[in-house]
Amino acid sequence: MQTYILFTKLTPEVLQQMKNREQIGHVWMDKVKEKCPEVKFLSHYALLGDYDFLDIYEAPDEESAAKVSIISQQFGASEAKSLPAIPYKRFVELTEMI
Repeated sequence: MQTYILFTKLTPEVLQQMKNREQIGHVWMDKVKEKCPEVKFLSHYALLGDYDFLDIYEAPDEESAAKVSIISQQFGASEAKSLPAIPYKRFVELTEMI
């Protein structure tokens, strides 16, 4: 399984519903589990900055990661960016091979 980082920026309309954020988040997660049962979420964070949320998850391939981003956009994200992540220890090993 590959690790991915999902950055999400919400639309202004969804930001106005922040009191319902937990409920919206549960509905989003239920949809991801339904459409992408192979995806495993590891961590969830709220951010202060350019993006509103960061999620770390594992998926078997880029298509599964793309589905997570698309579902995020369906649930009020104006931007949903999934990036592959390499564990730091493995990154160091790669640098030693060069």
